[in-house]
Amino acid sequence: MKKMTFYVKGMTCDHCAKTVEKALLENPKILSAEVSFDEGIGEIAATEEIPFSKLKKSVQKAGYDLEPIGTESVRTPPSPGPFPMDSPKHVVIIGAGSGAFAAAIRASELGAKVTLIERWILGGTCVNVGCIPSKILIRQAHHVHQPMSQPFEGIVPTHPAFSDIVLKRQREERVLQLRDEKYTRLLQGLPNVTLLEGFASFQNSRTVHVRMHDGSELLLAADHILIATGARPSVPNIPGLLETPYWTSTEALFADKVPSHLLILGGGFVAVEIGQAYRRLGAQVTIIERNTQILNRMEPDLGKGLQSYLEAEGIRFLFNADPRKVSYSKNNGNFHVVFDGLKLEGDALLVATGRTPNTRDLSLEKAGVLTDSKGAVIVNEHLETNVPGIYAVGDCTNLPKFVYVAAAAGTRAATNMLEPEPVSLDLSNLPEVIFTDPQVAVVGLTESEALSHGLHVESRILSLDQVPRALANFDTRGWVKMVAEQATGRLVGVQILAPEGGEVIQTAAMAIAAKRTVREIGDQLFPYLTMVESLKLCAQSFHRDVKQLSCCAG
Repeated sequence: MKKMTFYVKGMTCDHCAKTVEKALLENPKILSAEVSFDEGIGEIAATEEIPFSKLKKSVQKAGYDLEPIGTESVRTPPSPGPFPMDSPKHVVIIGAGSGAFAAAIRASELGAKVTLIERWILGGTCVNVGCIPSKILIRQAHHVHQPMSQPFEGIVPTHPAFSDIVLKRQREERVLQLRDEKYTRLLQGLPNVTLLEGFASFQNSRTVHVRMHDGSELLLAADHILIATGARPSVPNIPGLLETPYWTSTEALFADKVPSHLLILGGGFVAVEIGQAYRRLGAQVTIIERNTQILNRMEPDLGKGLQSYLEAEGIRFLFNADPRKVSYSKNNGNFHVVFDGLKLEGDALLVATGRTPNTRDLSLEKAGVLTDSKGAVIVNEHLETNVPGIYAVGDCTNLPKFVYVAAAAGTRAATNMLEPEPVSLDLSNLPEVIFTDPQVAVVGLTESEALSHGLHVESRILSLDQVPRALANFDTRGWVKMVAEQATGRLVGVQILAPEGGEVIQTAAMAIAAKRTVREIGDQLFPYLTMVESLKLCAQSFHRDVKQLSCCAG
């Protein structure tokens, strides 16, 4: 029996390790395969010697990669002391996603020498397995979607003129293009920034240990350290689940084919975005949620309104549902999800139950860095942890989990490391978009949040059948809601459920930031036959009956 060990690249969670194991075991000569996500190492036992190139090719087909492990004789031992750097300011950044790159660019501009350490792949979640491929999938499904004779009603038929593989390749090619343009090439133009591919952990509050993919090891001394390791999909502790080939968002975004019936655990933005996309690509979809509605952290009307439109497309919902067991039949390729008195069956299962910070392998305790109960690094308004000189940004922290928050935080963290005057990250006016159809977009305070802040407010809701652009589009699904301070009319919050709502919400965010009143917004000139005109009309509804206005009345 022959054994071989190797480094595995591209894994983001324990489920990735199981996927690599499955890919390896497709070779009949391999008797066993064990892959550790924590260590990034795999090992096989085979009946005979297998060329490394053959192993590498089989794993690459699954979306991952292998690197050989050097022999001990050529392996560089740990340095006896911190790795010397010739720059007066050395910033070490653990991670190479959006927040990390924003910090690296800013630190480089300020004259620091920067070392990026990445265990996986450049770009992090957003460009590789998050924002970019998910929005491409949603757009593909939008083009495939063919409504019935009544617009946006009825069951969605399967479109005959598309190929699952063609759509997958289109997503993969655009991801590769953007990763190359926005990360790889960008890095080449930053002479003060060095990339190390390997696994980083803290030696102490000023030293980082790196185990490189080529087997060498070193210690890096730093003036400042930034933790930007992102997060991975969370997997609930449901009996039997880990023994099944379930999907996380990563597998759902790069699946080879559209399933007949997709079961989804979770009711957040990942569940509804991917669920609607697969429904429009022809799958039956059932969303299983433990709470009483989808999008439960948002204003209830948003979740209920979106649910009604998704149900009209044929998506089924199961609420107050607590799965007791999950099993998988290799004979027919079906999953079975068991509840009290109920069993659901489907040929694909997506776990969309949140994300877990990638912090458990960093040895944060050696540096004294504190985390919350979920493992998220706790930072203050200047992005600094409880340990002076150690900062953190992105999904591995207690900050809101948005890529634009991570990038903005990265720039500010680098500024605070190297400039005398600290800057803060203002999250009081944070816009958010869920890319379903219609879209959900929010900014500022809801009515209940405003009341909890001691504000006396009033609100208005404008249905889209009062918006000329929506009427011209023959699509009047949804509404716009404005929340304003009663005494002054100052706008404090906007919630939108509407097609293209994401293109409207930033105007609302700017109006809130500028402390504009609803009367001032209503008096502004808005271009006619645009969706953003809905803000003007909703603002005017605080003082007049917009039903009595002509089409483009000012």
